[in-house]
Amino acid sequence: MEPRTAYGRFLVYVLLLAGSAAFVFPFLWMLSTSLKPIEQTNTLPPRWVPRDYYARLGGREQPVVRENEPLAAPALVVVLEEGLQAGTKRIVGPDDYRDGKARMVVAGETQWLQARLLHRAEPGWYYVKQRLNTEEIDAPAEWDLLPPEQIHAETRLFWENYPLAIRRMGMADVWIPFLGPRRVPVFFIYLRNSLIVCGLGVLGTVISSALAAYSLAKIPWRGRGVLFAVTLATMMVPFPVLMVPTYALFKHLGWVGTLLPLWVPPALGTGFNIFLLRQFFLTIPRELSEAARIDGCSEFAIFWRIILPLSRPALAVVALFHFLYAWNDFLGPLVYLTRRETYTLSLGLQSYQSQQGGVDWTSLMAASTLVCLPIIVLFFFTQRTFIRGIATTGIKG
Repeated sequence: MEPRTAYGRFLVYVLLLAGSAAFVFPFLWMLSTSLKPIEQTNTLPPRWVPRDYYARLGGREQPVVRENEPLAAPALVVVLEEGLQAGTKRIVGPDDYRDGKARMVVAGETQWLQARLLHRAEPGWYYVKQRLNTEEIDAPAEWDLLPPEQIHAETRLFWENYPLAIRRMGMADVWIPFLGPRRVPVFFIYLRNSLIVCGLGVLGTVISSALAAYSLAKIPWRGRGVLFAVTLATMMVPFPVLMVPTYALFKHLGWVGTLLPLWVPPALGTGFNIFLLRQFFLTIPRELSEAARIDGCSEFAIFWRIILPLSRPALAVVALFHFLYAWNDFLGPLVYLTRRETYTLSLGLQSYQSQQGGVDWTSLMAASTLVCLPIIVLFFFTQRTFIRGIATTGIKG
């Protein structure tokens, strides 16, 4: 029912835009964080567009990391000329430097060490440090206290976070046909496993669900209504209820630790997909099947040559739904997969997060974006077929 007045349409559009923004916001935050340097991920207020700072350090202009908060009090930058840390720069307060000596705490004791004053820093100046690349991460970084006018910023997207995230997930030795043993990022192994699970699951569930739905919709046989009700009832049983017995069954079959438990059960048909295809098959006129029978077509020929070509939108919806489910499934791989080389992307991403010890937001969000990207691309190219399949799926009983 459409709103009749301009005010009603305006209100509907506002609500739709607000709802869309609520759903898009997490993805935009993830994408923005994946393109930031690590020091800009938790700033307040949040900074959506990353910036790179440049300043003159060590006699040359170079990218630097700038502290978010400026100095609140005057400070001095000195170079120690004695002690174990001679030759290093330090920041001291104005009262901690007198007569060419700086007050330092060494081994719990306060000592006055010979030091050379480099320059004074005023309130409002910033602490900046040389930005190191991934190959120089263990090298000592130059730093200084500089006034704001000596620091300039440029908008830059840190695309290097993506290959860095892939490298940080680790490497693995695999055998590649025609190339032999190779050492590749483990991310691509997770990607291969996810594509295997999704591809075989989609192929199997489309075929088996279509066959079951055709028999329930087009072939009259005794008890099909009861069986259809039982099929619908399986949708009400959550996976945790079946987890223990199915795990015991797959362990007895020797499937635990392999990808088989993730794609074989869906390939035997699922209640929702059977229901969806049955409802669509009921909207296809029975006269088409009867005309084909008169022409001598078998039941399978009718299904293959008439019903399936007319059901492409519904089949696409079933394939897309299962692909999305299998791609995002985390509990199934967590229960059945025991070896790293069999992990899917969802489980591999969680393993990467836990192995880091702390949350490296830039790498984690870059890896998460790579995991979400295939789904976004897939829906972008299939949205017309997806919407058409949903819109034309009937509710005929």
